[in-house]
Amino acid sequence: MLATIMQVLDTTIANVALPHMQGSLSATQDQISWVLTSYILASALLTLPTGWLSGRYGRKKVLVISIIGFVVASILCGMATSISQMVIFRIIQGCSGAAMIPLSQSIMLDINPKEKHGSAMALWGMGIMIGPILGPTLGGYLTEFYNWRWVFLINIPIGLLALIGVIAFMPDSERQERPFDGFGFITLSVMIACIQLILDRGEQVDWFSSKEILFYAAMIGSSLWMYSIHTWKTKHPFLSPEIFLDRNMLTSLFFIFFVGIILLASMALLPPYMQNLMGYPVIDVGLLMAPRGMGIMVSMMIVGKLTDRMDSRILIFFGMLCTMGSLYAMTFFSIYVPPGTLVWTGALQGFGLGFIFVPLNTIAYSTLAPRLRAEAASLFSLVRNLGSSVGVSIVTVMLTRNLQINHAYLSENITATSLGISWQQVPASIMADAAGVLAMLDAEITRQALTIAYINDFKLMMWVVMAATPLVLLFKNKPKADATALTQTA
Repeated sequence: MLATIMQVLDTTIANVALPHMQGSLSATQDQISWVLTSYILASALLTLPTGWLSGRYGRKKVLVISIIGFVVASILCGMATSISQMVIFRIIQGCSGAAMIPLSQSIMLDINPKEKHGSAMALWGMGIMIGPILGPTLGGYLTEFYNWRWVFLINIPIGLLALIGVIAFMPDSERQERPFDGFGFITLSVMIACIQLILDRGEQVDWFSSKEILFYAAMIGSSLWMYSIHTWKTKHPFLSPEIFLDRNMLTSLFFIFFVGIILLASMALLPPYMQNLMGYPVIDVGLLMAPRGMGIMVSMMIVGKLTDRMDSRILIFFGMLCTMGSLYAMTFFSIYVPPGTLVWTGALQGFGLGFIFVPLNTIAYSTLAPRLRAEAASLFSLVRNLGSSVGVSIVTVMLTRNLQINHAYLSENITATSLGISWQQVPASIMADAAGVLAMLDAEITRQALTIAYINDFKLMMWVVMAATPLVLLFKNKPKADATALTQTA
């Protein structure tokens, strides 16, 4: 879990330090964005072969090498003196940490009996869900009071402690001799890489009006076609088709995609909303975001016990209602939102996400053969990350476009008589500075337009949750008798 938290934390901890890195490394805005893109892309691609690597060389060896590589890459990132070095070291860091999340999930399931899987997934889920929430706050603190390099160097003590624990206590797994499907891996990797590049680069190059994005889209289509045909024909495909024949796992993949959208999209919206519109400093924003993490922790402690006793579908449905309710409340936000409202809406959303995440991870593997867990966990993590990338890209694009549309709409309805101002009573000193008055008026229009844009994004996420809720009906809750039999067979 230490290794997992370390890896998840690094997906968001560097975000707030980017402006400081940009000045220190003499990078342009386009170049500094690759500090995030390179890490996410490398992590996504190397997540895929985790199942094959753990079967071929053993989970313990793969995890030990991953931790060592991640710590070394973190040290190199902290010592980087140019943007090219930073991007290369971030790629190494992403490749090294890719296996940590799927391996940790499959290990937690294997070392706990079937009746304890709910509690195990609650503990595992805390690390996965809390990491992205704590990342910006911790990164802001380290950057503000120390240096941006400590955003990476903080991984050294955590990684060393995790390494010692894994070497000392973790048992090794059985080896599985299985041929590596190189063609399947390459075609699937190209498809995933192009999807990620579209999401990261689309906004900067104006999406499908750019030849670069059209090229990526063409590569996605051709790679998907070749991978599908190859998987149908080959004896040893890269991803076992049995994973997609399991109804619970297949439904969970769709479900976790939508959960990924909500998890990081709201994290991408709330901090700038509180800073840019409400004027909160970074430290206060971190404190106001903390109840969201507390809500997740409380719900996971509760649901970890309930998952072993109640129908997982009921718990997931309840979590969706809580998340939907919090997003509905956020559609009534304005420029002057009381701190208490920010606290309880964030806590309710975190509470709901905890009720979704734990039973979803439990029911996903309830009917899947144990030998497929590592492979399925890597696919599960990949789909969640893609959902998060899609969510952040969508809300960012919608925010920019809605800002422009709302600004134009509000501006065209403002005239000399529509403001309700008696211009004869306005002091002559103010009227003399017409340009300043217009600038102040435009700034206020922009603030109001941006507020409406944020509300539209919250409303969009609410509709996404509502649209995903019926998927709960597709899950097959495994009877306890069958679960006991499966445990004895395993």
